[in-house]
Amino acid sequence: MDVAIVIAYFVAVFLMGIYKRVSAETNMSEYFMHSNSLRWPSIALSTIATNIHSGHFLGMTGSAYLFGLAQANFEVNALQGILFAAFIFVPIYLKERILTIGQFFERTLGPKVAVTYSLFLILMNAFVFVGSVLFWGGYAVNAVFPEAIAFISPDPMVRIFVVAIALGLFSATYTYLGGMGAVVRTDMIQFVLLLVGGLFLTFMCIDSIGGWGVLWEKRSDVMHLHLPADHPTLPWPAIIGMMLINFYYWGSNQVIVQRALAAKSLYHAQVGLIAGGFLKYFMALIIIVPGIALSILMDSKPLTDPDLAYPTLILKFIPTGFRGIILCGLFASLMSSVDSLFHSTSTLFSVDIYKRHLRPQATDQQVVKVGRRFIWAMFIAGVVFAWVNVYVKFDNPGFALTHWFNEVTFYAQNGIAVIIVVAIFLIAPSRRLVFWVLMASVLCTFLMKIGFPDMNYLNRTTVVITLSVLIVAIHTISKQGWPRKWGQLIKISRPGVGWLGLVLLSSLIASHIVFH
Repeated sequence: MDVAIVIAYFVAVFLMGIYKRVSAETNMSEYFMHSNSLRWPSIALSTIATNIHSGHFLGMTGSAYLFGLAQANFEVNALQGILFAAFIFVPIYLKERILTIGQFFERTLGPKVAVTYSLFLILMNAFVFVGSVLFWGGYAVNAVFPEAIAFISPDPMVRIFVVAIALGLFSATYTYLGGMGAVVRTDMIQFVLLLVGGLFLTFMCIDSIGGWGVLWEKRSDVMHLHLPADHPTLPWPAIIGMMLINFYYWGSNQVIVQRALAAKSLYHAQVGLIAGGFLKYFMALIIIVPGIALSILMDSKPLTDPDLAYPTLILKFIPTGFRGIILCGLFASLMSSVDSLFHSTSTLFSVDIYKRHLRPQATDQQVVKVGRRFIWAMFIAGVVFAWVNVYVKFDNPGFALTHWFNEVTFYAQNGIAVIIVVAIFLIAPSRRLVFWVLMASVLCTFLMKIGFPDMNYLNRTTVVITLSVLIVAIHTISKQGWPRKWGQLIKISRPGVGWLGLVLLSSLIASHIVFH
């Protein structure tokens, strides 16, 4: 029954994805931006569905099993990035009428910075992000249904890799055929599935341990957002690094921001992002709490591999017939991320690289054609890195893979966080200086890793981003004067939207006070 439920899910998603196929006359706005017609519910659900991938349910739940509520900082502190995006970054993007963030960087910081940004994101998304998400999907299937896929190979590494290839091929196909419309339609369905499945598992776990009171009674030691400053993985100063990297993730990550760029109006973009911010609390609930509950349930027999926490919960506490529903939620988180990675990264390549530098005279239809073909190049690159993930995980199954993944991607993300900050807040910074600081940030991250191997990677991020921004800021202020005033930057579409944003900000502050 569980396998039948999963198969039915894949059929339904595929049919929804190809419901409106791309025609030969489709233009760039229609394929990449859905003709700027997205309303706020679509933006909210699609953005958060894209943000939450299978690595959250496996990697972050495994980390929560080890470290407790502090892992929720990655979800809760996203609200800061969402608020900056909603009220500062996105209003500027919509005013500029851009298709990609690379176009914005070219106008503000010059072509060198713009093409470097695009190449960084293309390489990072095509290899690291797609590969990792596909790996987690294969890992989950092998953990929950090993008998059903035993025919593939007796070797679990091979089974995981084959399933990862199949999942990537599936999502690449409907994204290729349907464009942004397919991505948003499937994301909305998949968000509902991942939320329902996640909530069901969460409440089953709480019921298994005896209620919410037992959670606090037995694991009060890990029910804190702030761990000691010398904690090796999640020290409280790392929160600063999380918030700084949010300028990249929520403010200049094409994969996340593209839904807001496709909004019907600024009002729909802002409400969609803020609604997504409130949904992040539900994500923290269904990802973090089950991991903590499992640490109580497995107290006498700890897991040797923390990344098996979520599959263990499914196998131990979800009856047959319901496991398929939970796994559909897990697959929904995977598909919604992979299809968005395929689509948004192909947008970057076809608009920022092909149209801007390789063939400026290309028609809309030619650009769309190249973008669709690039999806298959990403699929191949992602499959290659999926095997890297398989090798890394089986070489050392005892550590939480999610933090290794973060550390690898931060080499590029640190620099992108720097350039979005200086582009938005400083007045006419030196384009040459910004370019060299961007390149130096990658080298600086690498050298700090060698020179200070025991430094937490998030603390390292804080140092790199802060020093890089200061270098540009000091030079710019000496030449151009003080940064732009907040009143010039913050844009509110309607008064009610401003109050909604204030409520979201207050909830973030309250979370850190209550769960200190």
